[in-house]
Amino acid sequence: MANERLRDAILRNGLTPVAVAERIGVDPKTVERWITQDRTPYPRHQHAIAAMVRMDVPYLWPRAVTPEKASKIGQSEMVHLYTRRSSVPYDLWHQLIERAEKRIDVLAYAGLFLVEQDPRLIDTLRQKAEDGVEVTILLGDPTSAAIERRSVEEGGPGVMAAKIRQVEQYYNQLKGADKVTVRYHETTLYNSIYRFDDEMLVNMHVLGFPAPHAPVMHLRKLNGGDLFRTYSDSFDRVLRASKAQPGHEVAP
Repeated sequence: MANERLRDAILRNGLTPVAVAERIGVDPKTVERWITQDRTPYPRHQHAIAAMVRMDVPYLWPRAVTPEKASKIGQSEMVHLYTRRSSVPYDLWHQLIERAEKRIDVLAYAGLFLVEQDPRLIDTLRQKAEDGVEVTILLGDPTSAAIERRSVEEGGPGVMAAKIRQVEQYYNQLKGADKVTVRYHETTLYNSIYRFDDEMLVNMHVLGFPAPHAPVMHLRKLNGGDLFRTYSDSFDRVLRASKAQPGHEVAP
């Protein structure tokens, strides 16, 4: 069988097998065999090509990374573990947002602290979008059962819905902005996810504890790792199941 993923990735980046061969120092016929016969390159060539076509090694060669190896690499994706969200330095949030060049993703019930700790956040997100960054905000649907259940767990019916309504007043300022999507979800969240290109902060939810008092993992994506990808895939699944927030344009 041919490796159609590799072929497509090469073509999408305006490359040819000959150009790939020249860049990594192999015979063009070798690259052809990687494509037409689905041969697996040496790891150094896998990583070189993955970087060249901006794809992950496991996507291009699913059999190249064993579950054991992916798990080991995943352990190295952990940059730091904070015992509670309130311990995450404000500067880290600021740096991750400022450094983002492709995407900023927020999956939370409300995430009100983001706008409370940085009064300029909305302006920053608008400017990022104007610079070409895809900004996606997924908020809990304040009318959903999951939101009311979370409110009760935190000790006050209606509290979470009120927080969502409050944070909406900020994100409403982004209505009509290109490359900005604000949507509702009805998911029972096990984690809130904040993704900035290839870095991520994952706020784990713990029954009986509000989010500021629950742990946060700082992850940085590594080629072949499975920890970052696990949470990234989770975000994407919620995004696919989300629905338009009234008054907001939804990106295709």
